Amino acid sequence: MKPELTSIPVILAAAALAGCQPTEETTTTETQSTVTTEASVSSFQVPVEYHTLGNGLKVVLSQDKTAPIVTVAVYYNIGFRIEPRERTGFAHLFEHMMFQGSQNLGKGEFIGLVQANGGVLNGSTRFDFTNYFEIVPSHKLETMLWAEADRMRSLDITQENLTNQQGVVKNEVKVNVLNTPYGGFPWLDMPQYANKNWYNAHNFYGDLEDLDAANLEDVADFFQQYYAPNNAALAIVGDFEYEEALTMVEKHFGDIDRSPQPIDLPDIDEPRQETEKRASRPDPLAPRPGFAFAYHVPERLTPEWYAMGLLDQILLQGEDSLLAQALVKEEGITAGISGGINALLGNMLNYKGPMLWLASFVHDADVDDGRIVSAIDRVMASVQDVPINADTLARAKIKWRSNFYNNASETFGFGRADLLASLALYDDNPARLNQFEAEIMKVTPEIIQATAQEYLRSSNRTILVLEAGAGQEVANNE
Repeated sequence: MKPELTSIPVILAAAALAGCQPTEETTTTETQSTVTTEASVSSFQVPVEYHTLGNGLKVVLSQDKTAPIVTVAVYYNIGFRIEPRERTGFAHLFEHMMFQGSQNLGKGEFIGLVQANGGVLNGSTRFDFTNYFEIVPSHKLETMLWAEADRMRSLDITQENLTNQQGVVKNEVKVNVLNTPYGGFPWLDMPQYANKNWYNAHNFYGDLEDLDAANLEDVADFFQQYYAPNNAALAIVGDFEYEEALTMVEKHFGDIDRSPQPIDLPDIDEPRQETEKRASRPDPLAPRPGFAFAYHVPERLTPEWYAMGLLDQILLQGEDSLLAQALVKEEGITAGISGGINALLGNMLNYKGPMLWLASFVHDADVDDGRIVSAIDRVMASVQDVPINADTLARAKIKWRSNFYNNASETFGFGRADLLASLALYDDNPARLNQFEAEIMKVTPEIIQATAQEYLRSSNRTILVLEAGAGQEVANNE
């Protein structure tokens, strides 16, 4: 189950990957800037031009003239795991606030502006960022930049808007979690059981009491600190000219003030897990039990992290995966299993902090948990005890590349903008997008085996059982 922590519905469709070619070096005198050059080891290349404005805004431009459309994406370096204590759900609440009006666009007018110009839009809250994007005809690029700059500069913070959105978010929690079968399972539940650091382990949707406690001063402080240009990245992908686009960005964003105080980002490190954790919770609405398990993954951008991406393909992704073979085809425990690295709230490439490799499924009530764990242990042992063979490794790399291309090309340019903006925020290096494939190709069977031995050990695992209350009620009534 994939949660929708979004404010505005959006039409989603896949687009062909286009405009993927080496970039040529250019210069600019207006901003501090860097431009990528051709990478010699990877066939996947997207053009990337990168600038930093004087106020700290990171700007990524990637041209694609396949169709006369453009994607504008603004990413703020504030996700739900970074939100302040005693203000759980505040990052998500603020996502809603950003659609409530600004100096030149009243409540609802931002949405109307995009739709009136033939575009679509959305916003979402994730682990490490909150994002907003629009996909519009290319001649409306400047209109969208003006609108995004207007709310970055002058959000309309009023008690009426705050009270209204507190109610909207609380109803969202009730509909999506409290009153829905399997609500929050496992994407919302598992981080709370598997992690120890509060920032990684609290209720990301927000406790209702905390949502009620938010006040205007909280909102103003949050906006001033986190929604500043020096805590944001702007990505533009599509049919535009580089010099013209950068001039537009400078015009509309260049005079927005930096945050007046240092950006206060908490320590989100996780200690090494030494003992297996097991937890369960009842779900009175669920007709069948659920089972989820998770392992902490290696630190981003390390050789082991890339190896974990391939282990994900070998163990979990597709009908040929080892877990699908064991749990579905051989044991008949479940009809299907799903998950991945950040799979429920994004993908392997668009997060920053500690992360879980998570898998989940539902099963019949007569399936014993011990039988499930034994089957999982056998699968993990198969990649820990001996190196994988060459054919398995080659197939995993092909699957990883296919998934990577899909992520980078989805939704008319948004997939590329998402990855570029994330890499700008986290690493100050959006051109890293062109290096991922080469790093995956370097992974050897020995690295995969060592990674499996360290990160797929049972002492690094958390198991969560969802007790099916509705199923039990039905059984008692029969």
